[in-house]
Amino acid sequence: MTHQKHQKHQKHQAAYDFDTPVDRRGTGSVQWDGAADRFGRAGLLPFTISDMDFPSPPPVLDALRERIAHGVFGYTDWRLGPFREAISDWYVRRYATALDPERIVYAPSVLSQLSQLLRMWTRPGDGVVVHAPTYDGFRRTVTGLGRRLRPVVTGDGAGLERELARTDTKVLVLCSPHNPTGRVWTEDELKEFARLAGQHGAAVISDEIHADFVHDGHRHLPWTRFADDGERWAVVTSASKAFNFPALTGSYGIIGDPGERAAFIRRMETGEGLASPAVLSLTAHIAAYRHGADWLDAARGYVAGNLAMLEERLRSAFPALGWKPPQAGYLAWIDLRALGVDDEALQRELVEREGVAIMPGTVYGAEGFVRLNLGCPRSKAEAGADALVRALTRLG
Repeated sequence: MTHQKHQKHQKHQAAYDFDTPVDRRGTGSVQWDGAADRFGRAGLLPFTISDMDFPSPPPVLDALRERIAHGVFGYTDWRLGPFREAISDWYVRRYATALDPERIVYAPSVLSQLSQLLRMWTRPGDGVVVHAPTYDGFRRTVTGLGRRLRPVVTGDGAGLERELARTDTKVLVLCSPHNPTGRVWTEDELKEFARLAGQHGAAVISDEIHADFVHDGHRHLPWTRFADDGERWAVVTSASKAFNFPALTGSYGIIGDPGERAAFIRRMETGEGLASPAVLSLTAHIAAYRHGADWLDAARGYVAGNLAMLEERLRSAFPALGWKPPQAGYLAWIDLRALGVDDEALQRELVEREGVAIMPGTVYGAEGFVRLNLGCPRSKAEAGADALVRALTRLG
């Protein structure tokens, strides 16, 4: 990070408090209250599910308060009002990408969009290609619908072409940026994905929910830049990840083909009974995209500090790992295979002796890894980093 960018982040961060912990216990939080169900022990300090411990941006909270004060929450249509315009304006400002508001659709979540699109574009038994390691939500959705998950190791171009060339492969699901690795795909990589999908007749669904949290030195390129409107494609995403309001539900998609877009909306409104969106989600999206950029830049800078802290501690304790922070997001994907540590033994150390919950890589189909959520105050991030180092040291 250059000195100028560092000063910019410091200026942004000074306007917001990311250091003060917020007690989330007793709120039904999956990360805090649900850790006992997943890890078998109550009271753990969690670094698990992909949400942050920071309050949502002040402009979002102000907009929600104003909407609640109105007091009337009748049926609402996402096509009325400024929802789509706020999204398209954000794409111009953030990504220098023109976006036709008419191409935007609404859905309760990114995974609900994925599920609906897979129902539209595949049949039971069809193959769906993903990059490995793989976000567990993709695995559950694809296999739950009776489709065949076909993982390809990230960076294996020959493997990707081989899987896409199979006659029963119908869809390529991208995670852009990638979860859990935090990788930001390059322009050349995205062009190659588009070429291969077009050559083999595979539809592309690009999950871009981590796009707004790309770190300095890297650039997210929306799939809309590479999509061929003569083919089946969709972007599925939400502001809820970067601005931390997933519990409000709500997401949006971008579908190029008018017929496919109409079919998607019809299925959501009839088959899924989506007569009205979550109005507070619309409110939050509009406020985040119109007034939340400063907060987002400050949050990215703060999280980058957490990741740099982890890098320093891992480098000091285990230089052989050579770990580097992710290119996007607040999830530290750590390859521990060089240490020869047993996954189950590490989890016992973390849970039983350190009292922390950290996701094992096996959740994403990768042994010898962990995923550590550092979207949190620095004091908590340091506690998690230190607990991991101590546990690894004892097993070394």
